[in-house]
Amino acid sequence: MDSLSYKTISANKNTVVRQWYVVDAENQTVGRLASKLANIIRGKHKASFTPHVDCGDKVIVLNAGKVRFTGKKLKDKEYQTFSGYPGGQKIATAKQLLDRKPTHVLYHAVKGMLPKNKLQAVALKNLLLFEGSEHPHAAQQPKPLKY
Repeated sequence: MDSLSYKTISANKNTVVRQWYVVDAENQTVGRLASKLANIIRGKHKASFTPHVDCGDKVIVLNAGKVRFTGKKLKDKEYQTFSGYPGGQKIATAKQLLDRKPTHVLYHAVKGMLPKNKLQAVALKNLLLFEGSEHPHAAQQPKPLKY
């Protein structure tokens, strides 16, 4: 046989087909939900996944502030920010962050599961987090995500 009967297909920005999904995060465990979302927004669930191309789907997450933690993580897990100035370090527990910025807990969990390169910021644009059960993206006709 002189030639291959198959070709390796690499996706590029012109050949990527994006889907829209909607997820209800109420009473979902943070880490388990975040790992599934990270795979979807990166595109690893597709057969045409290409590591250097953004081929992920858009995901709308409703009730992002109503996620749950297992064990004692709600009071023990800490989120740290640093302004860069002396004395500019701030630490908040998961409970405090859920009260103040409900969507940030899930955002940071998904961000930590993405690769630390230029595609991280691009993939995070595929994630749309909402506190309530309403979203303004009905025109895209999102499908419920089965996981």
